[in-house]
Amino acid sequence: MISLQRLFSLRTRIPSKSTLLALGILVAGSPLASAQELGDHTYATEAIERGSRIYSRECALCHGPQGDIVDGVNLRTGLFKTVQSDDELRRVVYAGAGEGQMPAFGLNDTDLNAIVAFIRAGFDPEGVAIRIGDPVRGKSLFDGKGECADCHRVNGIGPRTAPDLSEIGAIRTPSSLQQNLLDPAGAILPINRPIRIVTRSEETVTGRRLNEDTYTVQVIDSNERLRSFRKSDLVSYEISMQPSKAPTTLSSDEVADVVGYLLTLRGQ
Repeated sequence: MISLQRLFSLRTRIPSKSTLLALGILVAGSPLASAQELGDHTYATEAIERGSRIYSRECALCHGPQGDIVDGVNLRTGLFKTVQSDDELRRVVYAGAGEGQMPAFGLNDTDLNAIVAFIRAGFDPEGVAIRIGDPVRGKSLFDGKGECADCHRVNGIGPRTAPDLSEIGAIRTPSSLQQNLLDPAGAILPINRPIRIVTRSEETVTGRRLNEDTYTVQVIDSNERLRSFRKSDLVSYEISMQPSKAPTTLSSDEVADVVGYLLTLRGQ
């Protein structure tokens, strides 16, 4: 774990398709086809910090501190209108975007790279830098060695015993996705933690919690059945701090590739 984090702290590789959004850019076409452009840029941690300062000075007034006050654009999560590569994003920042939409800033190459790096880091200048690898290889790892598809559902395919990832690239930042791969126990949301239930009728149920209130709990069990229990009917109700299935150990390059694939998942 330490060696991986140290590696990720050294550089951030930015994909073409996802940085995407900053200035109004809706990505079209096949995610994996467009994603072949990803992973062609590398950025140092220093660039992310520099980009944070430039963003605060030049961009925050119109886009907001979190990059989400322009309709149809969320820079922090990579939601754009027309940009399909990091190079296009640079051109928009440098030359502007249409009449009255966004002025030209004319930044030098160092500052342009810094802005993209900051966006790709999810607006977290103090966080661990991330690498974004090849999404095609990442999909193969997701379905194979990584064993992610054994539990997660994508675009209607796969089980429901773990959260559906069909839109994960639109709602999570690259750094968040990386953290989930490196430390799933620490990153998993409370509502998604695995549970083990024993009822008064001596039935043992394992699965994933979907909802809970004072008197009841709703789960999807290991057989993918939706079930509801009254807490008064339970002998025990345990919430695990660990994922239901330990992740396969991936190399740093493989983690970067899976992150690249997950960023292409933005719903159909």
